[in-house]
Amino acid sequence: MNHYGKLYLIPTPLGEGGSYTLPADLQAMMPRLDTFIVERAKTARHFIKQYCPGKPLQDLLLFELNEHTDPQEVAAMLQPALEGKDIGLLSEAGCPGVADPGAEAVRLAHRAGIEVRPLVGPSSLLLALMASGLDGQRFCFHGYLPPQRPELAKTLKQLEQQSARRHETQLFIETPYRNRQVLETALQTLAPSTLLCIAADLTLPTQYVHTRRIDDWKNATLPDLHKRPTVFLFLGDGVR
Repeated sequence: MNHYGKLYLIPTPLGEGGSYTLPADLQAMMPRLDTFIVERAKTARHFIKQYCPGKPLQDLLLFELNEHTDPQEVAAMLQPALEGKDIGLLSEAGCPGVADPGAEAVRLAHRAGIEVRPLVGPSSLLLALMASGLDGQRFCFHGYLPPQRPELAKTLKQLEQQSARRHETQLFIETPYRNRQVLETALQTLAPSTLLCIAADLTLPTQYVHTRRIDDWKNATLPDLHKRPTVFLFLGDGVR
C-alpha cells in the first residue's frame, strides 16, 4: 500500500455571485491544502484567499496548467502527491477536468496510482442540459467549434444531421466575445424546426436560459451575449 497524497478536484464558481453553489465542506478542507494545480495563479489566489483568509498566500505552491504548459511538465506537478502531500486541482470556473486542461493532470494521477477525489460543484454543461428541456438521455459535447463562418456553418449542419439521426442533444461553447457571431451563424444555418437553447451566466444573478425553435428565435429579441459565458445546445428533429 502506497502512502501517496490525494488529488482533490475542487470546483469553483461560474462567476461573481456564484459562491453559493459550492459545497459547505469546502471551507473546512481548503485550509489543509497548500499545493495546487491551477489554470491561472492570479485567479486561484483570489479564490483560495476567499476560503482560507488566514493562510499566507506566499506559502502556497501553485503550478500553472493551461494551453501554454509543456506536457512534459505536468508529471512534475504531481510529485508532491508522490511524496505524501494532498494536492488541489482548480479550474478557472466550474468543475476541473471538464472542458478544462486539468484533465491531463487527472489522467497522469491515475497512471501514477494517486487517488483522485472529485468534489461536488457547478458544471455549466450539466446545468445547461438540465435547464434546456432537450434530450438528456443522449447528448454530446463538442467544446469549441471552428471560428470561421464557412467552417462553422458546415460543422453545425453536420452536427444537426447527427442530432436528428440519433435524437442526440449537441452542446458547444465559444469564446465569449464571439458568441454573437456563433448565434447569427446558427440561426442562418440550422433548420427552422430545430430546437436551440441559449444558456448564459448560469447560477449568476444575470442568468439567461431560453429554448426555442430556430424559426421562433428569428422573430424574438436576441439576448446580448457579448463577453457572457454561454453554452449553446440544439436538438434536430429530422424535419427538413
